[in-house]
Amino acid sequence: MKTICLAVALLCNVVLIYSQSTINGTVTDDSGEPLAGVNIIEKGTSNGTVTDFDGNYEIDVAEGAILVFSYIGFNSTEINSSGKSTVDVALSEGVQLDEVTLVGSRSPKRTSTDTAVPVDVIDIAEVSTQSGRIEINELLQYAAPSFNANKQSGSDGADHIVPATLRGLGPDQTLVLVNGKRRHQSSLVNIFGTKGRGNTGTDLNTIPVAAIKRIEILRDGAAAQYGSDAIAGVINIVLQDKTDEVTGVISYGAYNTNAQGDFPAGTANTDGNRLDTDLDGNQIGDDQSFDGGSVKAAINYGVGLGENGYANFTTEYINKNKTLRPGFDFRRGFGEASIEAFNFMVNAAYPISENTEIYAFGGRNYRDTDAYAFTRNDGARVVTSIYPDGFNPRITSNIIDNSISAGVRTELDSGWKVDISNTYGKNNFHYFIKGTLNASLQDVSPTDFDAGGHSLSQNTINLDFSKYYDDVMAGMNLAFGAEYRTENFIIFAGEPGSYGTFDVNGLLITDPENQIQPTVIIDGEEELRAGGSQGFPGYGPANEVDRSRSNFSLYADGEFDLSESFLLSAAARFENYSDFGSTVNGKLAARLKATEKINIRGSVSTGFRAPSLAQIYYNLRFTNFIGGTAVDQLLSPNNSPVTASFGINQLNEEKALNAGLGFTGTFGNFTSTVDGYFINVKDRIVLTGNFETDDIPGVSAAQFFVNGVDTETSGLDIVLAWKKNIDDGSLSATFTGNLNKMKIKNVNNGNLDAETFFGERDKAFLLASAPESKLTLNLNYAKNKFDTGLGFTRFSSIQLLDFQMLEPTSDYGSFANKVTAATDSYNPALVTDLVLGYQLSESLKLNIGANNLFNEYPDQQDDWVEGGGYWDAVQMGFNGAYYYARLGFSF
Repeated sequence: MKTICLAVALLCNVVLIYSQSTINGTVTDDSGEPLAGVNIIEKGTSNGTVTDFDGNYEIDVAEGAILVFSYIGFNSTEINSSGKSTVDVALSEGVQLDEVTLVGSRSPKRTSTDTAVPVDVIDIAEVSTQSGRIEINELLQYAAPSFNANKQSGSDGADHIVPATLRGLGPDQTLVLVNGKRRHQSSLVNIFGTKGRGNTGTDLNTIPVAAIKRIEILRDGAAAQYGSDAIAGVINIVLQDKTDEVTGVISYGAYNTNAQGDFPAGTANTDGNRLDTDLDGNQIGDDQSFDGGSVKAAINYGVGLGENGYANFTTEYINKNKTLRPGFDFRRGFGEASIEAFNFMVNAAYPISENTEIYAFGGRNYRDTDAYAFTRNDGARVVTSIYPDGFNPRITSNIIDNSISAGVRTELDSGWKVDISNTYGKNNFHYFIKGTLNASLQDVSPTDFDAGGHSLSQNTINLDFSKYYDDVMAGMNLAFGAEYRTENFIIFAGEPGSYGTFDVNGLLITDPENQIQPTVIIDGEEELRAGGSQGFPGYGPANEVDRSRSNFSLYADGEFDLSESFLLSAAARFENYSDFGSTVNGKLAARLKATEKINIRGSVSTGFRAPSLAQIYYNLRFTNFIGGTAVDQLLSPNNSPVTASFGINQLNEEKALNAGLGFTGTFGNFTSTVDGYFINVKDRIVLTGNFETDDIPGVSAAQFFVNGVDTETSGLDIVLAWKKNIDDGSLSATFTGNLNKMKIKNVNNGNLDAETFFGERDKAFLLASAPESKLTLNLNYAKNKFDTGLGFTRFSSIQLLDFQMLEPTSDYGSFANKVTAATDSYNPALVTDLVLGYQLSESLKLNIGANNLFNEYPDQQDDWVEGGGYWDAVQMGFNGAYYYARLGFSF
């Protein structure tokens, strides 16, 4: 019986496969003008195509298939192709209530190539299908021209939440929206040698890729439109709203451990000397050809609610093992953290009348992460009865990120659209240090500690009005609204063993004059046993913070089609913060249709970014490894008397001036956008260098958040795309490029020593977050059930200054010689990606591929590098080639 059923199933499958028909036709607007780039999808499958410049298309579909025609700025339509070979469609303009307005313009009539400012619209389903990358940051790194993000190593919290930048500015200078509503930031502030050092940012990886319909990136200053944090631009994540379809993916991939470089015998994580990730201490494990094994499983399903309503659900599970790469003896755990994550996201809307609907969206992200800190090989920080050969502390974390947004939108009889919403989000980052000890507890020390953590919550209430006037000029859109936002930043303490120092009787030292701290004899000298959990010291009661603030803003926004060819837009925004005052910002932008095929556009705006609560109140005593030597440091909060005693002023807002000029062109099957930009930022908030602290017991250096530098950034974004149908197949090529140049105009050190306040090493880290170029070429070919993609990404050179800059200048003869010795140069690098795809059936598609096919690495460096490995977190990262298989399904 089973054999008969299997035979029948196979026969049915064969019939379905061969019951194909070819449909062609033309897509126009209401006036009969052809529409280029319209998406045509065979409903319930991933089979699709787009119209050419003349609005023509051709697609092979199953007999009786339903075709879905969609285009930004037009109402979607579905047509049953049964019995037809030609299907011509006229799409009507307009955006329905359940569609999200394109970021950068509040007009419902605007498309991405029709705006006055540059906007990338990224089809996340297409991008994720053509790549084995499993998180949003990784996908955008290779899809958006000026987006940069790299996994870190040895950077505490930044190993767990990846800092990302747009146009080389700070992670907190890009505003993130979800369905047009402000997304809360992470509670983490980056304090080591990472991109965005001294900055906070939004954790994009908390949103499951399968929940995303598209990502819109506004590459232009937009503080006057959307508020604080939008100096570099805006990323708007639009969630899935499809119904009556199940889609999902199961993928597995792993990294090639054959790191490219010249490593001395005995180097950590080379053959015969690989750290055992299953055992704590300094144990050696088996050699491996692959590591970082990554499993991803995701499913998305939507159901209809009432008339045109929907509820779309996504769940996603990710399990990624650690990677280990060659490092020095003081950094045997150099590599990427492991991640186990579970995401859930829902997006829903329910129409309660013809013109009114209620909506809600949100989700929960849980991540359990595990990363190695620097190695403790010997000395007073090692208790040999617990770890005879030394140990590699593990910084693990539980990160919980929750969000919910709900509201109602309606269209009044007067034509005004009203949107009232409330959005709440909270990020909770909790440290647990494992494979560690508190040396002052000596032989009785536990080996894991609850080290406390931090959280940031944000609640935002929005009231928005907009109306489009067809009969004023050639069209006019007006919008205005108000926003009220509250934020709360908390640091909570861990258990005493994580932060405390204990006396010889095992009691927490609270009276240093009358309690004796344990010591040990090292090389004939008596040394104090250090307190706190090694790897990360833990937050104590003295670090605890619970601070809040509020913000109120008003905005007005207008777009005026003065003629069929000329668009002018203007925006103004007033904001008042409860903790430091008010600001007003404005923006003007224009677009001119020079010809039917070419648009010229430009903008000028002012912007600002308020210092985050974390930058004002964050504080910690921590152990930094400088050239392999442990140094205890203090990060003092901005409002502390200690900070003021060093001559550090209270933080003010960052102020910006943005200007842009560019053009878009559409020439048959070829489209192009080229946009130049200029961004001047005054009083950027950075983390200082190390100040000596002779008067503060227990630490040798202190750092502070300051309005430290003024920067000037100029650059060019280029997007060129070509697509052509050839016989039964299609060939496409896309080139994206970013050319960028940042200058540090001023260091605002006042009377303080400039090299200590923000020296050459600090400048290099800031400039490295703005690489001079990133150029990407993607080639794709599809025919029948087969498709392939080939990608090339060229990363520009980068220079960093390593820990030699903290050595005495006398050791090098001169300051210039020290700078030369400390310079780590990374030459330009080219990365090649390859993917092959095959449609196994109507419901299943298999992709196999390789990211970084030829196993390229950045240039090898010496043992002064920040992370303790042979490379910094630059360019393509330090993991090498990644091989994967991906099975997508839909039914």
